[in-house]
Amino acid sequence: MPTGVHIHNVRGQLFEAAERVLLRDGPDALTSRAVTEEANCAKGVLHRHFTDFDAFLAELVLDRVRGVEEQTRALCAGAGTGSVVDNLADALQDLFGPVTVAIVALITFRDGLRARLREAGLTGIPLAVQGAAMIAAYLTAERELGRVADDADIDTLAPTLVGAGHMLFADRAGALPQIAAVRKMVATVVIGALRPPQP
Repeated sequence: MPTGVHIHNVRGQLFEAAERVLLRDGPDALTSRAVTEEANCAKGVLHRHFTDFDAFLAELVLDRVRGVEEQTRALCAGAGTGSVVDNLADALQDLFGPVTVAIVALITFRDGLRARLREAGLTGIPLAVQGAAMIAAYLTAERELGRVADDADIDTLAPTLVGAGHMLFADRAGALPQIAAVRKMVATVVIGALRPPQP
């Protein structure tokens, strides 16, 4: 891009470019040069907005975390409607889209990125941790409505669902799992925690 041409929503365009590189070429290929070439802008553009590449990647993860927070609000707002199993399966399918799976892999192998995320207050594996919090919030809402048993161990169920969900979606090169497979896994995990529908 020629010098002096203004780019609208630079951060958003750079994030989208990074996600395209991640999906197409994987975490190993994600460099500042790859991102700026994908975004069709000068390399200096990224460094004018972020102190370094790990700072850029941390902001990319934080942007995704905010997306999970929005998803949590929508999921909890739907508590009491539809099927608990279907709602959980849909939420896991949304959570573990291809970009999220690629970002989790990126976090795993970039020490500098993990350090930046810890500085930002994110512990564990970001996105997976927020996903477990989302599932726990939803199950708590359903328990308050009487569709989940009072003695359900939500603190165990939520990370179990997220961990099993990640295993289903983790093969970046393979086909996405069928929703029926996700529902079967969810039903198996939560069957003992659900109350039968009231007549």
